[in-house]
Amino acid sequence: MTEQPGRRTVLAVALGATAAGCSKYGEPSNPPPQTAPANAVLGTTEEIPVGEGKIFDENQVVVTQPVKGTFKAFSTTCTHQGCQVTTVANGTIDCPCHGSKYSVKDGSVVAGPAPKPLPPKQITVSGDSITLI
Repeated sequence: MTEQPGRRTVLAVALGATAAGCSKYGEPSNPPPQTAPANAVLGTTEEIPVGEGKIFDENQVVVTQPVKGTFKAFSTTCTHQGCQVTTVANGTIDCPCHGSKYSVKDGSVVAGPAPKPLPPKQITVSGDSITLI
């Protein structure tokens, strides 16, 4: 005679399978890739248009040039629900998930539902090379 699993065993397995497939509200469904190592060379200043920016996906950083010769860097993770921003256009850094827009000047929220600015990242500019610290 084959031994049948107990009711508690079946319930525990069912709950574990259900919980494994769910995420909590506000958590990204796809976690972002790991952050880049310190002192990663991102690119050159020529790649960053004045008043715009460029997203470096592999490093989870967006670099902007709000005015000629001034470079800023921010996390690419939207502060609303953790999606990754995907475009920089018309002076904003844009998230495709729910329409949040951030200023290229300081990462502040220009259009919600994002609750707070993009976190700044530290970079250095040496000659025409931009490096993530």
